[in-house]
Amino acid sequence: MARDLIITNTAAIEPKRVCGEQITILADGSQTGSYEVYLHDAPEGAGPPPHSHQWDEAFYVISGVVDFNCGGLERSVAAGGFVHVPGGTVHSFRYASPTAQILGVTSQGGAASMFTAVDRECGEAPQIDKLLSVLGRNGVTVAA
Repeated sequence: MARDLIITNTAAIEPKRVCGEQITILADGSQTGSYEVYLHDAPEGAGPPPHSHQWDEAFYVISGVVDFNCGGLERSVAAGGFVHVPGGTVHSFRYASPTAQILGVTSQGGAASMFTAVDRECGEAPQIDKLLSVLGRNGVTVAA
């Protein structure tokens, strides 16, 4: 059930550690009744491997530069840029500047629980087999 949600201090939310990123879950599906919102922070070179999932995903680059690959289309996206990834599309991204920050939105629940599970079960430097297992259990397919 969705409820009113006002966040006045994101520093009070513990970020999740996922593939070199610090991901702050601002709102999950249980809070909104549908979509989820995240703040992604990472250093240069960090980012997820090529993967897909059932939910649509959108990214707004707040600061820095991020290299996106969406279904084979590659673009460097600077602050102010926007990327939409339809569900089922293989995509990845890499932070291309010393630091960058992205606002991420998904069309339905699922990503928040996946980020939480990766952080809880895999830690800072995950073993690849364990990471793949956690991602698979949470609806994410890593591309070969």
